[in-house]
Amino acid sequence: MNPYSSLCDDFYVNLNLSTEMELPQSRETVLHYLERIQKQYPTMRNFFSREKGEFVLEEDKEGGGQCRWTSVENRRLCSGVFNPETVDVAMEQHRLVLEMAPVYLSMSTLDCETLDLLYVFDFNYRGNQNKLVAEALGASPAVERLFEVPGAKMLNFEPSFKFALDEDCRTQCSLSVETRNTLYQIRTGDFPEDQISVYFTARHLGSLEPGTSFLDELEKLSKICREMVESHVIDNVLRPLAQAIAIK
Repeated sequence: MNPYSSLCDDFYVNLNLSTEMELPQSRETVLHYLERIQKQYPTMRNFFSREKGEFVLEEDKEGGGQCRWTSVENRRLCSGVFNPETVDVAMEQHRLVLEMAPVYLSMSTLDCETLDLLYVFDFNYRGNQNKLVAEALGASPAVERLFEVPGAKMLNFEPSFKFALDEDCRTQCSLSVETRNTLYQIRTGDFPEDQISVYFTARHLGSLEPGTSFLDELEKLSKICREMVESHVIDNVLRPLAQAIAIK
């Protein structure tokens, strides 16, 4: 069970580290790095590659339960935990990834393009998801009048915004909502159950300050995510969506 189970159906915490230079892609380097991660988490035993040089190590997916994964791409290192029992459970894995990356993948804080920490909240809903989001979260008066056009159908409503927390805009936050209705579903009114996703991201942009490690920056982003979600996202986004779905 995830720590936000009373507010959403699924929750996950992801880490993305994008680099300016390409990461090592040799067989020996990638396998040694993933073996080190597996040593800490032995249940991560599914290894496979995707197109464009992406290598993935993950746990078995068991419906609704926790699932760990990590990947190495050409210019991005990723780590994620689906439905962790606590946020700290996910953060432990992310810390390990950032601790091992400089050692096994020759990563440098100078080579950081972006470091992202994401909280993702999924809601299962069968129906016009865009209409539900608009009703739950509201829209500006200028947009609301457009919804009143006779015969109009809501095709897309995915609010998104981004803001900076410092003067040079190197520490950023973003909040976005993603719906998954297709045009065919809206035309026919035949909606399968699918997810509405809410993403909250804390980002560091550019190389890290001298003397600052990846772990230092991760702790900073973790604090931002916790505080923003607890003080703003829960009451203003998650709870209204959960209540709107419950009413339907």
